[in-house]
Formats: sequence, C-alpha cells, structure tokens
Amino acid sequence: MSLYDIYGIGAALVDTEIEVTDDDLENLAIEKGLMTLVDENRQKELMDYLSDHLVASKQASGGSGANSIIAANYFGCKNFYSCKVSEDDNGNFYLKDMLAAGVTCNKNDQRHKGVTGKCLILITPDAERTMLTHLGISETLSVEELDLEAARQSRFVYLEGYLVTSPTGREAAIRLRETARQHGVKTALSLSDPGMVEFFGDGLKEMIGEGVDLLFCNEHEATGFTQTGSLSDAAEALKKYSKSFAITRGSEGALVFDGSKLHNIAPHKVKAIDTNGAGDMFAGAFMHALIKGFDHADAGRLASRASAEVVSGYGPRLAPEKHREILEQVFGSK
Repeated sequence: MSLYDIYGIGAALVDTEIEVTDDDLENLAIEKGLMTLVDENRQKELMDYLSDHLVASKQASGGSGANSIIAANYFGCKNFYSCKVSEDDNGNFYLKDMLAAGVTCNKNDQRHKGVTGKCLILITPDAERTMLTHLGISETLSVEELDLEAARQSRFVYLEGYLVTSPTGREAAIRLRETARQHGVKTALSLSDPGMVEFFGDGLKEMIGEGVDLLFCNEHEATGFTQTGSLSDAAEALKKYSKSFAITRGSEGALVFDGSKLHNIAPHKVKAIDTNGAGDMFAGAFMHALIKGFDHADAGRLASRASAEVVSGYGPRLAPEKHREILEQVFGSK
C-alpha cells in the first residue's frame, strides 16, 4: 500500500496578484499571457509601478506544481511536495501554508540561505494571466531536495514543466521520473506554459524521456510542443510522448486521451474573471479522480468543473469546502 497518492516537485513561490490593463502591459514591455523570469530588481520596479493596482487577496504559497498538489489534497488525496525555500519570512510562511493545506513538504523541514521565490501575477480585463517570476532559491532546486523513498511509496509523481528553466531542477525532475519508473510509480508532467514550450522544448523532451503516463497541456502548448497546426494533429503527435493526456481548451472544454480513445469534455460555462491557476486545478482534480478509481472521461469532467470554478474568481485556489461540494455535484454518491 502506497504512503502517498502524489509526489510533486516544483518551484516554491509566494504570489502577489494585481489587476492591470493591456496598456499597462505595453507600457511595461511585458509579453501578455506568458510566464517570464525576472530578477529581483525588475520585480521591485514592477511592484512600484503597480502599487496602486493591488487586488485585495490573501498571500498564499504558490507555484504551479504546488497549486495542483494542494488541490488534489483538498479533494482527498495524501500528497508530498519537494521544493526549496530560504530562511526568510516568505520561506517560513510557505512551509506553514503547505502544512496547513495538509501537504507533507520537504524532508527535514529544509531551509536555505538566500531569497524565497516570488511571482507577480498580472490579470487583464479578459481574465488572462501574465506572470513575472523571480525564482530566488527555487532556481537551485536539485536532486538534493528529493526524498526518493517518499517517491517510491507514491502512486504518482508529478513534474512541473517550469523546472525546465533550471539545469539542476531539470536534472531533479529527470531523476524523479527515472526512480518512479524503476519502482512502478506512474509519472505525470505538465508543459506548464507556452513560453516553456517555445524556448525550452528540447529540455521538456529530456524531462519526458522515453515517455510519461500522463501529460497535461493547453491547446497552444500542445500544437507548439508537437509543431503541428491543429488540435487533432497535436493529439496524434502527443501519443509519442505520453500514454494518456489531457489538453485543456478554455471555454471549449478539454480533449482527453485514455490510452485508446479520445474524449471531448464539455466545458462548465462561467464568467471568467481570472485564469490564473486553471490548468493547475485541472491537473490536481484529474489526478485525484484517477487515483480514486474513476476513468479518464470522469476525471476530465471533474477537472473541467473544478477549473471553471477557479476562473470565476480571483486566485489560483478554492476554499477547502468547495472541493467537497464539486465532488458531490459531479459524482454524487458514485
């Protein structure tokens, strides 16, 4: 019997979310809809410029992989997360916040000298999210932060695609995938962002190696990664990299491949306010459903419903009780 349902690895980031206009992005020379790495000075410049734009939102531990792991935890999984934080206020906050969410985080409560990573998330009126990330100590996440014994005792390992930007992070992701395969643990990976696909495609293929069991991406990432011109061609090409996959399509729902059959997942219609965290929630909900014995089509239905709830409000997460409500709405007593 496995000790953990999902073992995840990714950046540890403390998020700040800000409402902006397209003109703000243009004035700041920021490319819309992507995650861009910035240094600490550039991030401070942006914060100073946007100081009167702050959205009233609570500070929360973040990072794409962490958001997925926390969502799965709230749905009812038991998870472990490896990341890297510093001996600063944000690092202390981050580990406490993960513990409060029920996630076992890091071996021996590790903290390091340096600065804990921060992410500035800019939300435009069309609900698109643009991220400016200073990785801080997360840039040096490495195999030293892995707990391979915990990984061997998990049902899934989940690799955050953003790790591809760091040589040591990419090495850690590859080591984790190889360990999982050696011990019969299923592997899942998210392509994370169109920018990762465009600028780090070869590195992502290194992380995937001979293939993973489950891959998450959106339609833009799918066509970019496979160098194809249509959703159907991308879906066919992705079969080379993963036994199963889920391609999210925003208001059009999702396309899910279960290893033998494609399933079109209907969207849950909502008014989108903030798309930050939608893909993270989709991955967390989807893995939870598979772990609990539901098929890929049902997993897609739960993930579509949960991610719709995320985009209908600010922030990448839902309240813990909302997860139970969504489970009841989608599955009932099933």
